[in-house]
Amino acid sequence: MKLSEIAETLRQIRVTPIKTLGQNFLHDQNLARWIVAKAELRPHDYVVEIGPGLGALTEHILLSGARVLAIEKDARLVQFLRERFSNQRFEVMHADALQFVVRKLFAKGKVKLLANLPYYVSTQLITRFIDPPSPIAFALLLLQKEVARRLAASPGTENHGILTLMVQVQCRVEYLRTVSKTAFLPQPEVDSAFVRLTPRHPSELPEYDAETFRALVKQGFSQRRKQLGKLIRSYFPSWDEAASQLGIKRNARAEDLSLEQWIALANLLQPSSLPMSSWGLQERFAIVNEEDEVIGEAARAEIHGNNLLHLAVHLFIFNPARELFLQKRSRWKDRHPCLWDSSAAGHVNAGETYDETAERELKEELGISTELERLLKLPASEKTGQEFIWLYRGQHGGRFQLAQSEIEYGAFFPLDVIKEWIANRPHDFAPGFIECWGAFQPFRPTKPEPED
Repeated sequence: MKLSEIAETLRQIRVTPIKTLGQNFLHDQNLARWIVAKAELRPHDYVVEIGPGLGALTEHILLSGARVLAIEKDARLVQFLRERFSNQRFEVMHADALQFVVRKLFAKGKVKLLANLPYYVSTQLITRFIDPPSPIAFALLLLQKEVARRLAASPGTENHGILTLMVQVQCRVEYLRTVSKTAFLPQPEVDSAFVRLTPRHPSELPEYDAETFRALVKQGFSQRRKQLGKLIRSYFPSWDEAASQLGIKRNARAEDLSLEQWIALANLLQPSSLPMSSWGLQERFAIVNEEDEVIGEAARAEIHGNNLLHLAVHLFIFNPARELFLQKRSRWKDRHPCLWDSSAAGHVNAGETYDETAERELKEELGISTELERLLKLPASEKTGQEFIWLYRGQHGGRFQLAQSEIEYGAFFPLDVIKEWIANRPHDFAPGFIECWGAFQPFRPTKPEPED
């Protein structure tokens, strides 16, 4: 819409922009086209647009052929958008994006996020949508210029801070262009800027303990003018030695350290779990015949290398809302790294029973103990990796201690989301889980348990 059209439309629908909602409507059509072009949208894309307003971007997104979910907090604009865009590829949701359940988007595959974010909640919204596990494959955001500079800041600059590191540890950030405040009605008090966020592949950065990283960064930036060594002395009493080991100047301030140096600092304090080494490949598992009778044992490497029949367990752990916990397999796994899998799973060791293995895997991978129920047994096949699998079911509230060497991260998902996710993107999942999921369907719960 042009400037005059926006003003007339607002009069017709009797909407006065609300400052507390950050309502500043984009009227520069060239800029709107530029935004959508930068998103490189295709007909198979699924786009989430936060704060669509009067649909300045929505119009051009729909022209690309992509599907659009628009999240709008103002009920007055929701009705207008429904009337303006009567398109099967368009859905508008009346909701606060801060309350939106991001995990539901996994059912849509990899999602592109486009948003003109309200200044007052921009950092909270970014965190909510990109913190792992996240289905967001790309984000193009219009932000207050100052926030955009902080997101894209380099080490040694005044804008480099906590927000910089917390976002850059998850995404690569590009500052694309500055946008004058005159491109909006009403005009905001400051200029804006576009940034592009691209999630990092797990292999881009070293493994690290997230809690340790966050604690160090927060403490390190607690007083920007002070030297870092003085601020984190409680963590590193021998700061000179630690700084020398990592190649950091002893009088450095927090803003001087790169993302990689902060990760190295966290790993010096709390080394992350090591990846599976050669000893893991020498673990000895039971091998069986076609009747699931134990006939011997062999090392992991031999079993996988020769496709020998062996035994495994898969565990489906539900919360009281009947959502299923899924884990994303570690990058260090010898098979199916970085794919989504059952809540816990593992091979039956030589001399071990299925039940003993299930209890062990529950403790080793999730750090919990709960009652398990045997559900069904899957025959060994190429799809199960030549494993006879017993599938177990259990319930737990979700305070897990995930094994870092085994699991990247995990989350509970509604069953309908998982069903649609598998249908749209089966390659996101380990084959064994796909088989277990299919066999599980007759046992699928239909309603959440009543609350006490």
